[in-house]
Amino acid sequence: MTEQKSPEPVQAPGASGPQLPELPEDAIIIVPVRNFVMFPDVVMPMAIGRPASINAAQAAVRQSLPVGILAQRDAGVDNPAPNDMHRMGTIANVLRYVTAQDDTHHLILQGETRFRVVEFLEGWPFLVARVARVAEPESDAPEIEARIINLRRQALETVELLPQAPQGLGDAIRNIGSASTLADTVAAYLDMGADEKQEILETVALDVRLDKVSRALAQRLQVLRLSAEIGRDVQETLGSRQREALLREQMAAIQRQLGEDDGKAAEVAEISEKIEKAGMPADVEAQARKELRRLESTPDGAAEHGIIRTYLDWLTELPWQLPEEKPIDIAEARAVLDADHYGLEKIKRRIVEYLAVRKLAPEGKAPILCFVGPPGVGKTSLGQSIARAMGRPFVRVSLGGVHDEAEIRGHRRTYIGALPGNIIQAIRKAGTRDCVMMLDEIDKLGQGMHGDPSAAMLEVLDPEQNGTFRDNYLALPFDLSRVVFIATANMLDSIPGPLRDRMEIISLAGYTEEEKLAIARRYLVRRQLEANGVTAEQVTVSDAVLEAIIRFYTREAGVRNLEREIGKTIRHAAVRIAEGTASHVDITPDDLQEILGGRIFENEVAQRTSVPGVATGMAWTPVGGDILFIEATMMPGNGRLILTGQLGDVMKESAQAALSLVKSRADALGITRETFEKNDVHVHVPAGATPKDGPSAGVAMFLALTSLFTGRTVRSDTSMTGEISLRGLVLPVGGIKEKVVAAAGAGITRVMLPARNRRDFDDIPISARDKLEFIWLETVEDALAAGLEPVSTQEDGAPS
Repeated sequence: MTEQKSPEPVQAPGASGPQLPELPEDAIIIVPVRNFVMFPDVVMPMAIGRPASINAAQAAVRQSLPVGILAQRDAGVDNPAPNDMHRMGTIANVLRYVTAQDDTHHLILQGETRFRVVEFLEGWPFLVARVARVAEPESDAPEIEARIINLRRQALETVELLPQAPQGLGDAIRNIGSASTLADTVAAYLDMGADEKQEILETVALDVRLDKVSRALAQRLQVLRLSAEIGRDVQETLGSRQREALLREQMAAIQRQLGEDDGKAAEVAEISEKIEKAGMPADVEAQARKELRRLESTPDGAAEHGIIRTYLDWLTELPWQLPEEKPIDIAEARAVLDADHYGLEKIKRRIVEYLAVRKLAPEGKAPILCFVGPPGVGKTSLGQSIARAMGRPFVRVSLGGVHDEAEIRGHRRTYIGALPGNIIQAIRKAGTRDCVMMLDEIDKLGQGMHGDPSAAMLEVLDPEQNGTFRDNYLALPFDLSRVVFIATANMLDSIPGPLRDRMEIISLAGYTEEEKLAIARRYLVRRQLEANGVTAEQVTVSDAVLEAIIRFYTREAGVRNLEREIGKTIRHAAVRIAEGTASHVDITPDDLQEILGGRIFENEVAQRTSVPGVATGMAWTPVGGDILFIEATMMPGNGRLILTGQLGDVMKESAQAALSLVKSRADALGITRETFEKNDVHVHVPAGATPKDGPSAGVAMFLALTSLFTGRTVRSDTSMTGEISLRGLVLPVGGIKEKVVAAAGAGITRVMLPARNRRDFDDIPISARDKLEFIWLETVEDALAAGLEPVSTQEDGAPS
């Protein structure tokens, strides 16, 4: 055992002790106990095991405070509440706090005085109570002296008859002069139930307490005297029983040699055969043989037996050997990808390249692919298609919300219920070491008090290191180099830099309306017909219905909501077929009002009004592109700029830069200086409940402000994106494909993009290109020329 003079809370690695409020003066920390009663002036050991009790004891030791030992009314309650506790206990000082090698906790306590609970307090992670100390009565009356003499005589005789009396107890009883201390000491060491001891503890009156202890000791003394007489009779037959036990042990040894101990021998032989067939590396097999010898010498009933057996099961069931390499058919891989996914041509081409390299260099270190894109665009199903194309098993490990490093590396075997981490568990489930493993939602790894799981993933996803991946449970190296790792994420920003550096990022953008229509026609309708128990002959969903659902009832980058809405329409038809009112249902666009309700989305251009100060921008979101409106107005004031719409810092700076740019070109635009000095400008971006940030709205803000001050409206058929500089340059931005696709879907016919984003033109789907006129901007003057309507001829067209 190791002594800890200043113990820290026993928590998992990486934890820190909680910051606790200060105790009131008349309050103490309560340690609840069961089947144990502490008495004043007695030194006793006590074991604690419940987390709350451990935390209470450690907090008291850390602050050099006494503890209140309070017994439970019902020993079966694991987490006692105040109502489960007695109201009288003993205040004790912790002389020593000891943690054993098996992680059990022991206290050496010295009782100080009785106390009575006044009230329990809240706000601590353990029990705390306001208490009143109970004074210990003393008396030198003759009747008390007589009781002391009688009790001391009984106690000394009991100590002599006890087979294993504590050393020095007899001398201590002889030297105790206080009646209260004598009664409490004898009661503490007396072999009786906890309820009887609690009754003695709660008896404060000295004469009554001495009588109770004396009566209980008298009963125990009678039992010990009778036991001593019986012991002398039994002593003669004890030798024969010892010989019998020895003979039984010899008989068991003979049975083992003759093979009659079938159960244990069969178990050991079975595991030994599994070890031989597993094809383990030499160091792993040596460890397995060592554990097998330990299992053979461990009794079946021992707790260690189950731990060793579980560990050996994991070692023997893991796929240590590589299966025969299956040839990769590139043509078949293309066919699988085309059958499972519509569009995504660049993604498919990169996957085919990946498979071709694996075919030509199977021993090489392949890159770790990471599919990044909005929800519902097919990232997880792409991993399944890769597994089908390669002819390998597919397993998925969900990393969303994982905040414990042990979920990746596993727990050490010293913990009860320890298991390997999710990586090794997935390998065992796949049954082969060259499986395709999908690490889903890698951008949603958490970081908690039990370590950083993203740091543990660094070894898993590093081709230079994962050949000797070490799981804490196995405590042996396992080769992950032949596993094909594919990660998925919605956003790159939340993936730590070192982890992102180990992966090749492949971006998946949202689908256009035409692509969604093709996906619905080829996959979603068929899948929902099967899911709802009807056939294509019974329910017909026309392309017009699908187009209406796409345009007016869903707005997303993927197709998950689209599939849900298709399912609603088919279920509506399935009810009519199940009722027998129709044998065939043909769903039309006019039926959608009844089935799905009113239209959720309308064409945003229809919401536009041709008034000065409104411009249409384009935005990127984690679920695809979108358009947004920049609205500006002014009112008499002193030149302040007001920004609303839950804008981030970068977007606020873009608005300030746009206003400064308008002011710097005021003369060229025909705006007087007094207009800026005598008016406040208010810029608002609707959908105020949605946070917005980024520099790409700079051009739209500049045009909205220019339109406001000049009275010239911005063309309602035009949307724009781009960052601006104070020199008037239009700088490139990201998410061009998603933004342009969203603009085309919203009915926009002209888009203005930074000239430096021409490199992204090829990524824009042809269907979107055909609908739009593209204007490439070098400077804000280009934006003014293409985006503003001609100068109004009305007299009140420009603000004064």
